[in-house]
Order: sequence, then structure tokens, then C-alpha cells
Amino acid sequence: MAFRGPRPDYGQQGGGQQWRGGGGGGRPQPGGGMGGGRPMMGGFGGSFMGNSLKGKQPGGNLRKPDWDRIQLQPFQKNFYQEHVDTASRSEEEIEQHRQQHEMTLRGRDVPRPILTFQEGCFPDYCMKMIETQNYTTPTAIQSQGWPIALSGRDMVGIAQTGSGKTLAYILPAIVHITHQPYLQRGDGPMALVLAPTRELAQQIQQVAADFGKASRIRNTCVFGGAPKGSQLRDLERGVEICIATPGRLIDFLEAGKVNLRRCTYLVLDEADRMLDMGFEPQIRKIVEQIRPDCQTLMWSATWPKEVRSLAEDFLKDYIQVNIGALQLCANHRIVQIVDVCQESDKENKLMELHKEIINEQDNKTLIFAETKKKVDELTRRMRRNGWPSICIHGDKSQSERDWVLNEFRSGRSPILVATDVAARGLDVDDIRFVINYDYPHCSEDYIHRIGRTARSNKTGTAYTFFTPGNMKQAKELIAVLKEANQAINPKLFEIANMARNNSYGGGRNIRRFRVPGQPLGGSQGDGGDKSRGYGGNRGYGGSPNGGGMQPQRNGGGGGYRGNGGSAGGQQNGYGRPQQNGFGRPQMQGTGPPSYQRSPAPQNGYGGPKPPQNGMGGAQMGGALGTMGGAMAANGGGYKPPQRPSPPASSA
Repeated sequence: MAFRGPRPDYGQQGGGQQWRGGGGGGRPQPGGGMGGGRPMMGGFGGSFMGNSLKGKQPGGNLRKPDWDRIQLQPFQKNFYQEHVDTASRSEEEIEQHRQQHEMTLRGRDVPRPILTFQEGCFPDYCMKMIETQNYTTPTAIQSQGWPIALSGRDMVGIAQTGSGKTLAYILPAIVHITHQPYLQRGDGPMALVLAPTRELAQQIQQVAADFGKASRIRNTCVFGGAPKGSQLRDLERGVEICIATPGRLIDFLEAGKVNLRRCTYLVLDEADRMLDMGFEPQIRKIVEQIRPDCQTLMWSATWPKEVRSLAEDFLKDYIQVNIGALQLCANHRIVQIVDVCQESDKENKLMELHKEIINEQDNKTLIFAETKKKVDELTRRMRRNGWPSICIHGDKSQSERDWVLNEFRSGRSPILVATDVAARGLDVDDIRFVINYDYPHCSEDYIHRIGRTARSNKTGTAYTFFTPGNMKQAKELIAVLKEANQAINPKLFEIANMARNNSYGGGRNIRRFRVPGQPLGGSQGDGGDKSRGYGGNRGYGGSPNGGGMQPQRNGGGGGYRGNGGSAGGQQNGYGRPQQNGFGRPQMQGTGPPSYQRSPAPQNGYGGPKPPQNGMGGAQMGGALGTMGGAMAANGGGYKPPQRPSPPASSA
């Protein structure tokens, strides 16, 4: 599921209740920021309950075993015997194979790649399952990864989604387990696979079940959002393979319900995603519970410094295998089509696009929207129009998620609308189309989204609606398209140039902005663009009464989730986003506007500061601001509330 940051809570830094939370007044509002009012129940300045500065650390009750004093049972991890066909290949053939697949290697004594499944020397029951699945040849990461994993070496595998990484570590895990002594009562798993989301964990479990059932290798899947009872029963009975998300596994370890003393094969799948979701403390606590001579395999789609640091800490004498460019890039088998349009035009364009897609023979489609509310709205509207659509996001129960994924995989409902919860967790081979209804906040997320299509050497098409509100991402998107040799919409270049000019001039010289090739003016309630964090792109206001984009001197468009929220006191935009950049205040951390300006915060970062050009609202006192990042109803900068006129006296 998509990671959601911690909500303001009694006892968290800056949380608690306030009687007059930053800029708002009147009744107490939960989740106020650091400015204004009397902090209550654990906020700054109060200590009624809870630790106001630091929450409980994940795995804080776990003690690191003293492995130097523990007598460890020896285990075997090198099972690789090079096939005669592999050994007989010339160095030129091997180098040609690696260059063909853009394979980059680092490490000592790297084994030769295998080019057929027979060269892997897997057990007969695994080979029968491979034939049943209609696999023809190993993928690039499998070709080089299997010899390394079967040799017992630690490994880092970097490859794009859909490259066959799951099978690249599951088959060696099965071979590894079959060479170990049987589990005894009370023993934990021999192989542990950590994954960022429950969807991915369940998909890994399915692969493990398919290939392990003939050898009676048991497995279980441990993840949050589901009852603990059945998961605990599986662990108590004993399983050789445990696939888990870090949070739920930490809970079981702290409760003493599972131990990792027998774990000799550790996999960190989508390590970059787990770090993005904030799981690094849990991962480190889990690894502390595993014997230090365990074989460790780390898999990732990217290679940022955080993943490199994790690899240096956990892996010993490892081999790194990189498939494709070192930087993240899009699958070249995907046709990428970018439609530059206004926000108000996207829904009609989506319906027109589906009229074309539905006529295709293979029409399984995945649509990405930014918020859970938008996902639900799109699904309802599409179903009213007769489209067989379903949706998935973080608020769905586990039974609902399972039903939705089964409907989508089977093709009974070929249209799935989702938030980024499915961007990396969804593993369906026959998705033909991906539609970015809302453009993501960075090119990495864009690449991972469109990577849901064109899997297993197939082709696919990705459609993207790009609006003026996405202006800051135009340059990155152009770079992704150029790298993949895609045709680029000329309007995208114009928006990129406009963004560059805007960054140089601060938005002062921009009179009006429109999508290139479209007339000035917009639909009613356009409300400015919706870039995250600043209440709209700099220099662009929005008129809730239509008339297109109106010039604003000191403020951006309405936006949503601006730092500080609406009307005051919100921490980093928690709560419900605004609709089209204007409208009523957010539901959390706000109150009715006060007619007295709150004093500058005692714990803030300075005194009152006038609004800067294009920053989308007042910054009264810096740190999470007493006035918040105010979003004026007309899409402009902050406007102080006016005292209402007294009612006319009756005669």
C-alpha cells in the first residue's frame, strides 16, 4: 500500500490539541502546528500525557543477540555446479550476451551467465513447473542472478519492474532449503523475504507456493491489515519460507511469536521502495535478529545512496548485477503518449480514450489517480457510464483488495483505478494500457507506474494527462521520453520553457498562462493549479468564477496540501485535500477564522514575514506557521479575514 505519513497524535512532536491553533480560533482542533494557542496533551509547551518529543521506536524492545557467544550450527549455501554448456562457451559469447542485455557487473569471481533453464540444474519438480508456466528462456537478471545465488554469494540485483526478479531469488531459495536439516518445533523460517507492501508479499507467496509445493516446502505471508491469528498459527506450525512486510514482522518479533535463529537466506525485495516508505529502522532491527553469516540478496529498481549504504552494512563480498542503464529509465517496449491539457478537460478525455481502448482485443487498463477520493469518484463515474471498472487504494480492507485483484487478473473487470499503492505491488502480466490521470510528483514514480505494462517481454502503451499544474515536472518527463526514443508533444516543450522562465523571474512577468494551442479562459472553479507543497505554482492565481488563469501578484493558485494547511495550524498538509484549489478549509487542524491575529510563535523560526511572490499564502512565524499556508477562496495569496458587517437593525 502507499505509505501514509504519521498522523498528528497526542504525544507526537507538535501534535496535541490547541485552543487557538495557528490562525484559527474558537473550538479546539486536533493536529495543530507549533504556532499559537495553548498547547495541550503533549504538544510543545505541554506535558499532560505522552512523550512530546519522541515516539516509540520500531523494534525498541528487541535485543540484539550476542552472536559472538552463540554457537551457530553450520549450514551449506554453495550448491552450484556449472553446466557443461555454460563452461564450454567462449569469453566472446559471454561478453556479447552481457552487452546485449546491458549488463553491468561489479565484484570478484563473477560466475558465467546461464542461457537456458537446463543449465541451472534445478530439481525436476522445478523444471516441470517452469514448463507449465510456458517460460522459454531466462530473463537477463535470472541468467546472471541464478549462478550467483546458487553459489552462496551475497548479491545486489538492480533491474526494472517486470524483469523476473521474484523467480530469480525464489528458485535458489528452494534449492537452499532442501539442503538444510528439517525444522524442529519452535524453529523459525529458513528463508525470509521482506517486501514493502502486502500486495507484493502475496504475489511472492504465490510464486513460492507454485514452485515449492512439490517439495513440500511450506510458506506463509505476514503483513499488516489482516488478522494476526492465521499468520501466527502458520508460524507456530513451522514454515520454511516467510514472506513479510517489516512492520508486522517487527510486531511478532517483539511479542516473541517468531524467531529468526534458523534463517540462513535473506531477501530484501524492492529495497529502495522500503526505504522510501520509512522502513529502514525496522529492517535494521530485523537483520540484527539474523545470524551474521546468512546469505543476503538485495533487489532494487534504483541505486540511490541510501540503498548503497544498506548494502555496505548488510552484505559481505557481494556481487552487483545491474540490468540496463545505471539511472532509472523507462521500459523501451512501452509507447508513451503525453496529452497536454487543462485540468477540467481530463475527465472527458479519459472517457473518449476508453472508447478507443475498449475496442482493442487486449484491453486490460490500469488508471492512476493521486488521491483516494479521486479514485473513488472516477470509478463511480465510469461505472455510471457503463465501463466495467473497479478500484483499489489504502482504505480498502484486505478482503476487498483480494477481491478487486482477482477480478482484475481474471479480466472480469478489465479497468482498475488505483493510487500509487498499486504502482509497485501489482504484478499482472497482461496489462496492456496504463493511464496517468494525475501525473505523479516525480519521474521515478512515473517510470514505476508505466512499468506495470510491457512485462515479460511484451509491449504496452502509457497515456499521460499533463496539465499546467505539473509544470515543474515537464523537464524530467522530457528527459525520460528522450531516453526511451519517444515522440515528444511540442506543447510539453512550451510548458517546460514556461517553467524555466517562471523560475528565473519568480512569476512577476507572467500575465496569463494557457495550455499551448488552447484558447484563454477556463471552466468555472478551475481554482489554479494543484502542485503539492506551495499552494500552487509560483505566480499563477486561479479564479473560482472561471475566466481562466488570472494574474496574482503575491500568490500562487489555490493548490492543496500546502505546507501549513488551510486557515492555519495543520502539519504538512495532513487531512483532506482541497477541491480544485479553493473551497472550504481542510477537515483537520483548522478552525473558523479568527478576527485577531495570533502572536508570533514562541517556538517558531522568526517573526511575522510578508508573503513571498508565489509562495501561496502568509508565513507568519516560519515553522509550520501560525497562519498556515492559507489558501484564499479566489486562488490568490493570503487575504486576512474581514469582520462581517453587523446585521441591520430592525425597525
